[in-house]
Amino acid sequence: MDHPATVHDVNVLTVVASESYKNFVAALQDDISKSLSARPRVADKAYFTGKTLSTAEGPLTVSDDQATDIEFYLIQNGYVDKKRAITEKYHQAKKDGALAELPEELQPYNDQVFQLIDSVFSESQLPDISDDRKPKKNPLNANFDKQEFKALWSRINRKAAYSVDFDSDELVLKAVKELDASLHVTPLQYTIQAGEQIDQVTDEALKRGDSFKISETEIEYNKQSIHSAVKYDLIGKLAEGTQLTRRTVTEILKGINAAVFAQFKTNPESFIAEAVRLINEQKATVIIEHLAYDPVEDTFDLDIFTAGQSKQDFSNAGDKLQRHIYDYVVTDSKVEREFVKELDTANEVVVYAKLPRGFLIPTPVGDYNPDWAISFKEGAVKHIYFVAETKGSMSSMDLREIEKTKIKCARKFFDEMNRRFAPENVRYDVVDSFGKLMEVVK
Repeated sequence: MDHPATVHDVNVLTVVASESYKNFVAALQDDISKSLSARPRVADKAYFTGKTLSTAEGPLTVSDDQATDIEFYLIQNGYVDKKRAITEKYHQAKKDGALAELPEELQPYNDQVFQLIDSVFSESQLPDISDDRKPKKNPLNANFDKQEFKALWSRINRKAAYSVDFDSDELVLKAVKELDASLHVTPLQYTIQAGEQIDQVTDEALKRGDSFKISETEIEYNKQSIHSAVKYDLIGKLAEGTQLTRRTVTEILKGINAAVFAQFKTNPESFIAEAVRLINEQKATVIIEHLAYDPVEDTFDLDIFTAGQSKQDFSNAGDKLQRHIYDYVVTDSKVEREFVKELDTANEVVVYAKLPRGFLIPTPVGDYNPDWAISFKEGAVKHIYFVAETKGSMSSMDLREIEKTKIKCARKFFDEMNRRFAPENVRYDVVDSFGKLMEVVK
């Protein structure tokens, strides 16, 4: 069983311990902790100073002032304790997408700084080992049998196949235009550091990496053509990364400006990575313009609502719900938790469901699983039947390209299903809160 939506529900490792479960878990956690003993455990200025961050402009060495700012940020927000160990509060805030903003001068390196913080070991990172001998049940409740939910389900319970019929010449023209405008390759950069060993070398200094003192740092850029023994199959790599034919890739490369193509010599790896990204973005645009869905006779089985439910951990699922088809729901983020609170108490809502992971819409960039299906009271809102995707940000600038493409594909899917089957249309949209949802359905 290897379906991406259910693989973690089906393939489960069960350990039958010969000792008490409490002792077994404690010993296992201790064993894992010891195996990670080489990991740094203290998030202080001394640890951060001198670390290297990979930026778009090249490697950046963390200065004393920047290291001080990182440590102060962690202290100020309660993300470290008195001994500078990372706290549970940091990991929970990161999981909820609610981390405090870094100081202004560190924000350009936001992702790299958090990667550096995450490299510090903490007990909170140890895996949560659940005891399946205490079954957690979340059966379907009476809401599942309501006529309003059955009516909603009958409108969205459709499977379809997609087809993309586009002219490769159109993609070539768009890709050439985008590569000429946006393909900028960073020249290879070298950081040369000179230093000498300190007079008094201690065991602690060796562990911290302070036994050598750097006296001089110089950065050099190589903008000349690289004459190396490494040979690149440029066309093959681009064809692999974009899932296009070698012929189409060749036409794109032949069409771009000679000066743009010349950048390949200065940094082949960067050229290939950037070219793949830009071509795929144009490919996604062409896909949306020429994508069509055709329904098939098959529909989703009701089994998708019960598969894997007994394997979920509902210990942090919150209070019992009134209008959901299950008594409890496991949410993925703080945005979803707030959304559920308001959804479950809204008088306009009759019944709603967190769509199971087996409910999938096929798209050219991977299967898509919408978040929510909602049935409103007739007469209370304009759109009675609604499928919602909840995102922390409504700005398309903040969504990854693959997410934007899947959302656009879903819009086409529901438009076609409405045209063919739904006398009362199902509305699909992206919202970031219950308030935004009500704006859309009114």
